[in-house]
Amino acid sequence: MRAEGGRAILIEGVEKAFGATRVLKGVSLTLRQGEFMALVGPSGCGKTTLLRIVAGLESADAGRVVIGGRDVTRARPADRDIAMVFQNYALYPHLTVAQNLAVPLAMRRLSALERLPLVHRLVPGNAARRRAIAARVGEAAAMLRIAHLLDRRPGQLSGGQRQRVALGRALVREPAAFLMDEPLSNLDAELRAGTRQEIVDLHRRAGVTTIYVTHDQVEAMTMADRVAVMMEGEVLQLGTPREVYDDPCDIRVAGFLGSPRINALPGIATENGVSLGTLALPLRAAAAPGSAVTIGLRPEAIRVAPLGLACRVEHLEYLGAETLLHARLEAPEARIVARLPVAAGEGLSRGDAVRLGADWERALVFGADGKRLALHQAARIDA
Repeated sequence: MRAEGGRAILIEGVEKAFGATRVLKGVSLTLRQGEFMALVGPSGCGKTTLLRIVAGLESADAGRVVIGGRDVTRARPADRDIAMVFQNYALYPHLTVAQNLAVPLAMRRLSALERLPLVHRLVPGNAARRRAIAARVGEAAAMLRIAHLLDRRPGQLSGGQRQRVALGRALVREPAAFLMDEPLSNLDAELRAGTRQEIVDLHRRAGVTTIYVTHDQVEAMTMADRVAVMMEGEVLQLGTPREVYDDPCDIRVAGFLGSPRINALPGIATENGVSLGTLALPLRAAAAPGSAVTIGLRPEAIRVAPLGLACRVEHLEYLGAETLLHARLEAPEARIVARLPVAAGEGLSRGDAVRLGADWERALVFGADGKRLALHQAARIDA
């Protein structure tokens, strides 16, 4: 039951405003055939509006949407050959799971007369078409491991089971593209983790081009081939999960991805590098000497070191396999979070003085406008 790789999707210069509020500001994205792309960003960044424009549920003020080489900007949703999965499942409560799965196929393959109770038996060929629909429903149910639930109604299912039914209803159509709008937001943490993998496995088997909207960075980073980070109606960065995490182009991207958040420390550009308080870092930034910069450092790049930055412990979080150390720098005054091995945090408590070093070659430097600055690394520092 594998689609032929879905179809490529082109989103070009899409703009949208609601009244005086510009929600989308010329968004352009290209999805390859069979690609899984996540749109991630905070609430209100425009990601769901963009998805609804691709689906045809909203009209764009400018720009165009092309699916499989066909411009569908003005096409009705029913004519776009897409399947959408919503966060609220949108199942028919009075129908069984089997009937819910069959709805999109019945609407596409059967006439209005053939869908009528009793009357459909009098229509030639109707029985064969219904058997084909039942077979397709059975295939989808087996793929999603819900075959044993076909006779139940949605009210008799758990949240994870209802979500699988919603996915199955989209899958049976073999659409050109899947559009998923935060489909896991109503599940608890344990179910969400398991269902993430189910969606990824489903995508690999079906091969359908997928746009997945989420505000959850973990979903985006663990599921997608590429991630588009959206903020304030714009795509700030598009890349693989590793690219957007390790090589963010904007401090907003760096701050949004990662938990705990990246440490943003105030620094000053100098002729020979970047200064962080009294510590001179061998990172020559493309910034005028004397200008303010922000040094970004991931918590996992920080360690306890005898010659490091002077700090005072504010809080410790023991997470089993690791400890998060929250501290305050003495100079410059700033908070810093370090992800440490459990042994490195032993013996520390709130109020203790501690020194923190870092793998400074992993540091990122951003200018006053928040944009990433090019760096020329001079030498290694052992602080």
